[in-house]
Amino acid sequence: MWSAGAAPVTWTHPGGLHNRGDLNRAKVRVAAGTDPWYSGWKLLTANAHSASTWTARPASIVYRGSGYAENYAALYNDIAAAYQNALRWWIGGTTANAACAAAICNAWADTLTSIQGSADRFLAAGIYGWQFANVGELLRDYSGFDLAAFQQMMLNVFYPVNNDFLVNHNAACITNYWANWDLCNMASIMAIGILCEDGEKFDQAVTYFKSGAGNGSIAHAVPYLYMDDDGYVLGQWQESGRDQGHCMLGMGQMGALCEMAWNQGTDLYGYDDRRFFKAAQYVAKYNVGRDVPYTTYTWGSGTNCAVHSQTALGSGSRGLLRPVWGMLHYHYNRRLYLDDKYIAQMYALVAPEGGGGDYESTSGGYDQLGFGTLMYAK
Repeated sequence: MWSAGAAPVTWTHPGGLHNRGDLNRAKVRVAAGTDPWYSGWKLLTANAHSASTWTARPASIVYRGSGYAENYAALYNDIAAAYQNALRWWIGGTTANAACAAAICNAWADTLTSIQGSADRFLAAGIYGWQFANVGELLRDYSGFDLAAFQQMMLNVFYPVNNDFLVNHNAACITNYWANWDLCNMASIMAIGILCEDGEKFDQAVTYFKSGAGNGSIAHAVPYLYMDDDGYVLGQWQESGRDQGHCMLGMGQMGALCEMAWNQGTDLYGYDDRRFFKAAQYVAKYNVGRDVPYTTYTWGSGTNCAVHSQTALGSGSRGLLRPVWGMLHYHYNRRLYLDDKYIAQMYALVAPEGGGGDYESTSGGYDQLGFGTLMYAK
């Protein structure tokens, strides 16, 4: 069903958002007290979610969406805690943190049966799916972690919702949902593919990135390209006429997808002449206070594809600080030695990057796992 060839012949573990080199580098630099890693580490250890005393609050059904008894905050808080504890174990070597992270994952794997709600259930299954799968990837060799049970939760609870959205789009017009809806579900499918060594799922996510019908595929997510007066190529992000908070979310969701693929040997960062890089430069330039060009964006909504247009950039949340830039800066500038002028400027405003609990207390502050300075500095 999906084009073959992207999935690795031999899987790399850990190989989601972080590879063994990233983890070892952070461990060595933190032990030596070297910045910027040590500054990132101090943010991590100061975060209440990283305490080994964190207690999970699993639910059998997670609800997200207006009109439902929403309880999804327990899930994203527990995921942030599990991730941060897993990082403290990998970098600091503290087994109490590993035990805490494993206990959170095991409790949810033993309890969660369904993700429900309004259309927002697809956001919950997508965002928290890729995040949770990445925690499992970090813990896969820890003896106290029930990998098999956790894999079954990801396969049986998260993946069906992810897949349903990409295939059916909630029975809506294909352009109805913003890029982030596709992207979080694509990222979840890729993360589950890595966790479960499932090549078909990995290929499904890669294929959709390259040629999917919805707004999360790269050509739809970045519909227009420009050259600015300083010679930098910029790519208009699909949600640019909406607001900048959702543009930031897009940088984080597509960034996570590209980083996971990279760690398994597939270069989506560079696909289509580095189209994502151009989009990140565009979003960053506007959010550091510079002007960028804009082309009217038109799309169809609902079930009948009613036509709407956005004629100007959405300035809402302009300059919002979110931990999405470290991953991009350290890839494009330090791995590839590219001039990422605007990304670098935006990253400098955020650095050192924190994680869930360091930004707003509602879900937007937990849409990224964060700690990019600690984990990606090179």
